[in-house]
Amino acid sequence: MASHTPSFSGSGPTKAHTRKKSISPQAQSNLLRFIILGDENVGKSTLIGCLQKEFRVGVNDSLDSSSTDSQSGVGKNCAITGFPLFGGSMSGERKRGASHEVIYHRFSTSRREFVFNEITGGQALDTFIGEASADTAILLIDAGQGVLTETRCHAYLASLLGIRQIILAINKMDQVGYARQVFDQIVADFSLTGSSLGFERVTPIPLSAREGDNIVSRSANIHWYQGATLIDCLETIEVKQVGDDQTALLVQAVDQRDIASSTIIGTLVSGRLRQTDTVRVTASGQTATIVRLLTATHEQPEIRTTDAVTLVLDQQVNASPGDVIALADDPLEMTDQFAATLIWMHAEEPGFVGRVYQIKLANQLASARLTAIKFRVDIDTQAHKPCKYLRCHDVAVANLALSGPVVFSPHAGIPALGWFVLLDTFTQATVAVGMIRCSLCQAQNVHRQLLSIAREDRERLNGHKGKVIWFTGLSGSGKSTIANALEKKLHTQGQRTYILDGDNIRQGLNKDLGFSDADRVENIRRVAEVAKLMMDAGLVVMTAFISPFRAERQMAREMIGKDDFIEVFVDTPLEVCEQRDPKGLYKKARKGEILDMTGINSPYEPPENPDIVIKPGYSFADLLKKLQELNLIFMVKPVILLSELPEQIQNLCLI
Repeated sequence: MASHTPSFSGSGPTKAHTRKKSISPQAQSNLLRFIILGDENVGKSTLIGCLQKEFRVGVNDSLDSSSTDSQSGVGKNCAITGFPLFGGSMSGERKRGASHEVIYHRFSTSRREFVFNEITGGQALDTFIGEASADTAILLIDAGQGVLTETRCHAYLASLLGIRQIILAINKMDQVGYARQVFDQIVADFSLTGSSLGFERVTPIPLSAREGDNIVSRSANIHWYQGATLIDCLETIEVKQVGDDQTALLVQAVDQRDIASSTIIGTLVSGRLRQTDTVRVTASGQTATIVRLLTATHEQPEIRTTDAVTLVLDQQVNASPGDVIALADDPLEMTDQFAATLIWMHAEEPGFVGRVYQIKLANQLASARLTAIKFRVDIDTQAHKPCKYLRCHDVAVANLALSGPVVFSPHAGIPALGWFVLLDTFTQATVAVGMIRCSLCQAQNVHRQLLSIAREDRERLNGHKGKVIWFTGLSGSGKSTIANALEKKLHTQGQRTYILDGDNIRQGLNKDLGFSDADRVENIRRVAEVAKLMMDAGLVVMTAFISPFRAERQMAREMIGKDDFIEVFVDTPLEVCEQRDPKGLYKKARKGEILDMTGINSPYEPPENPDIVIKPGYSFADLLKKLQELNLIFMVKPVILLSELPEQIQNLCLI
């Protein structure tokens, strides 16, 4: 976190405010989203009541003017398809929990429209996290109590949400005789916290929500304060601009009745979608093209973040509620282990390493185990302190392991996929809120299968020898494409094959490894071990891995045996790979979002003496011919001549 001193401001003219019954187009285009934070009994309800008295504050009103059911969260039926639309993050509905709730309110002045969240206690955070897209926060403080631990905790929460401008609303000034020294002392006490959390602007305002002091107009009771009122400040806060962020749509319902298409119903929480976009279901990897985009009222060519939408795709895909959809050329990541910043919220149950909770990340659910507490953060100084367990209001960095992979993004990328809550497995009470920092690499057991049949027996049964064909090259070079084409051809010839692909292996066997140099070394070691076992079973094994270091490729060759190891270097130039960028990795690396990208900020060591080099223009037929010439695949069964191959296979250009 930055450690600069925030600007404490409070000056500004007082204006007359117009209570509006309808929202002007200008106000709609200048929407401000804010949250009200504060512990119990600081006056949140009184402040909201004051706003309701002064303005037409609406509850359960959708921003897109579609009616919603406050209990189910289902919007009105789409007039085009008849399928229900599900309300998005700012849909205006009231969401209830067992003993807490989050309420969305909206109102407007002549200058701006406002939507804000009322969070009634820490236990409500489970329904709030993932929906937070606030531009600012009102942090309420009881003037009679001053800055408490809870105050600093809520300030830390606002900071983690990415909020850089906050209003320090020092309430109940009437109960301390409107004493200026009380106000000044609270501002001074909070200054260290505000500075350490990196707030760019902190605006302290003395007010009394009960008396209406400094809410809309400047109070005569606080004559010594010449700054802006609360509404003045809200009207002039700069709204962050929506950029071309990575696209993420949370799937809430799927209709597969039409065998020729899929209808996906969900909420766009980041980025934008257009008709003709090709999208990817992150979990299954399946892709399809959008043929129609439908909102609650009509069909649209494009939608943006926070819109509830129905997608009609050109083919059926394997998707279900809880899935996340992204653009096919800018896919999202999945992980089952990550490091996170946690704010412990449970007053009675401390957080212990090894205890299992339920995690709720956007629309995804899984079991989560706290595997390590790295350190506790001193909220005022940001100092890291040792910690064996977490107590209420502790802020800590910890590691978590999940029961299965979830789609994620560090909060700086997509907030809805970065924030999560931990729930008690039995009571479902919220025990902590967290923000994902990064995916983790941790060791795990590698289970080997004991083989009791000799390799020669399997090769005799299969009708061919076992081999390992090791494809190496940069990301996007074409390794997986070539390996898939080769396996398809060998399979039609009756050979028993298997592909070990880098992405697939990291979702299972090597899911605990990252992309540091040490993890890359371990990744290749494990793959080589598995490839050898599969070769011993008489299979032709193709591996498609970057495998950037010569030493590890040599290790694989020696482990497998030089007579059985075929190194194929897919020598595609970096600029070509970067132009393709099928997974969007190079783009992220150039932005600094990926720190260990081979070819960009991590080295690739080309093979010095590969068995086969594939360059641009090298055809699939050339590869088969080379393999046969070198006798690297010995066929016991008859070989189909190249002249007999389908023309499209012969002419397939690999690069």
